[in-house]
Amino acid sequence: MWITDFTYLRSGEGWGYLIAIRDAHSKRVLGYAMGDEQNTDLVTQALAMAMDNRGNARPEAVVLHADRGCQFTSTQLSRFATNIGATLSMGRTGVCWDNAMAESFWASLKIEKFYRRAYATRRQVYSDISAWIEGFYNHKRIHSSIGMQSPIEYELALQQHTAQAA
Repeated sequence: MWITDFTYLRSGEGWGYLIAIRDAHSKRVLGYAMGDEQNTDLVTQALAMAMDNRGNARPEAVVLHADRGCQFTSTQLSRFATNIGATLSMGRTGVCWDNAMAESFWASLKIEKFYRRAYATRRQVYSDISAWIEGFYNHKRIHSSIGMQSPIEYELALQQHTAQAA
């Protein structure tokens, strides 16, 4: 299962929007996109990136869970998901706990990175957040729920274990 949601990030130029798609098991950020507008195009960009990063994933095995934001209930996303064979899942209206894993990631991102400095431009925000996701979060940030490993370390250990069991 993949978990997704949007968050708002403010710079001196105004609001920017970030969507991230995380693997619910390994905690790895598989895809993300940032833009000046919160729209379905950002969702499909992030989903395409996630599919590229998974490479060997069977799209029919992918369940993408989100809240009921208009970007996730759109016909455009429904068609995109159908075309790649993914299944869409949505939480209940107005129940933030149904997407708690996404909300938890936003808290980590904002406390550990975003709130630590002021950003003059959206471009600075996007560059800094991208570097944090790619350079720190996926490769170095440990999680107690996956044995005090980073998401990448956990996935590599899981692949080795699976290969040995086969």
